[in-house]
Amino acid sequence: GHHISTLLLTFFYRYMRPLLEAGCVYLAQPPLYRVQVGKDSYWALDDADRARILKTKASSRSKVEITRFKGLGEMPPRTLYETTLDPSLRRLIRVTVPDLAAAESTLDDLMGDDTSARYEEIMTRSRDLDSEMLDV
Repeated sequence: GHHISTLLLTFFYRYMRPLLEAGCVYLAQPPLYRVQVGKDSYWALDDADRARILKTKASSRSKVEITRFKGLGEMPPRTLYETTLDPSLRRLIRVTVPDLAAAESTLDDLMGDDTSARYEEIMTRSRDLDSEMLDV
């Protein structure tokens, strides 16, 4: 999901910037996990949400099955609608660009043709990340 989001946001930034500046671009937040407890399904946005579901819904006698989605393409269309696109249930994140100059520089480094700039950006920022933040 994040790879596609990055590509789409780059497109909107480069070719439809007025939509971003007006606050008209949103990202739908799909679940990362389906937690099946017996016959009931629960949807978890992240690891903490999955842990909360397991703690509150599962017991030692429950049959638990966890499915991790790597991207939206792995979800059947009906599931995608029910978990991500249904207007009554969806979770949206409004995309804002508080610093246009910083955004321009970052996009050039990460999405531009110069691979050395991308490599340098990744190597520099990766040192600041906690290993739990990385989804490898």
